[in-house]
Amino acid sequence: MFVLDTDHITLLEWGSGPVGQRLHERIRALPENEVVTTVITYEEQTRGWMAYAARAKTTAQQVEAYRKLKRHLDLYCRLQVLEFDEPAGVEFEQLQRLRPRIGTMDLKIAAIALANNATVLTRNIQDFVRVPGLGVEDWSL
Repeated sequence: MFVLDTDHITLLEWGSGPVGQRLHERIRALPENEVVTTVITYEEQTRGWMAYAARAKTTAQQVEAYRKLKRHLDLYCRLQVLEFDEPAGVEFEQLQRLRPRIGTMDLKIAAIALANNATVLTRNIQDFVRVPGLGVEDWSL
């Protein structure tokens, strides 16, 4: 199983050109349930789109903001979203005790991936490799 980190979700949703195309091709080559994301990534992106919508002043800006928010929702309706559940919480607490130099949200994504025996797909290799036992790949290369 492969867990899409926030940056790979962004590439999947908005990426065009060779990088976005390469990611789409690799994902299409896998069975449908092999590529998932996390509720943490959903939270990160949803907060961003909600802030974007809140900043929209004109009606035209609001229409565009809600169009993008709807596109965001549609993407997550098509993907399996892994929970931050009890096993992930246990992994998270164990990882926190190791004090890796990695952000809390990334640490939660790593904990979910570890709890589900999954590999994280991210461009942020330098942080995620600090998590012992975590498989990490960058499919944007």
